[in-house]
Amino acid sequence: MLLYIIRHGETDCNKSGVIQGRGDTELNEAGIRLAKISGRNMNGIRFDRCISSPLKRAQETARIVLEESGNGQVPVETDERLIEVDAGDYEWRHLDDGPLSREEANAFFKDTAKFPGFPNGETLEEVKQRTKEFLDEMCRISDDRTYLIGTHGCAVRALLNSLYENPDDFWHGHVPYNCAVNIVEIKDGKARLIADDKLYYDPAEAVDRFAV
Repeated sequence: MLLYIIRHGETDCNKSGVIQGRGDTELNEAGIRLAKISGRNMNGIRFDRCISSPLKRAQETARIVLEESGNGQVPVETDERLIEVDAGDYEWRHLDDGPLSREEANAFFKDTAKFPGFPNGETLEEVKQRTKEFLDEMCRISDDRTYLIGTHGCAVRALLNSLYENPDDFWHGHVPYNCAVNIVEIKDGKARLIADDKLYYDPAEAVDRFAV
């Protein structure tokens, strides 16, 4: 089994640095363009199944990639476990505009061990738990098919956390770039990361708006 796990394309919230979390935003023009380029450069990969977060930006990215890669006949299924972190009181806000202290809020990107979780939202441990449940289910299936998985920046890092050499480094150096793809091989029920934040577009166009 191969899982191609893609973060959604750019949204206006990404561009302005606003935390969107469960906010159901759509791709902007740049996000659509990079999703199309990524899909075209994935032509030749046969996707047997696609599972996405239910949020629009993840589903839209997955549909574009399927169409552009020659897999337009594959339906986009959804799974709640792939949804982005619930940012609670911080949805539609910048990190410096909320009820947490500046130190607590900045810990979301800078020192996740000190991040208390979003008020009225989720902790990172909760995101790791539900995404790991999804990965564990894929390991139990462990078939010979290739899957496209559409999800989000925080959810990607949570999903892959147990596969990283240093799981204490939650962000693995940086937030995944828009349309970055992580490829996981599952064999005999065991998962292994074989491609790390792979870009199917010019790396010069990758933007890190949340340096960690």
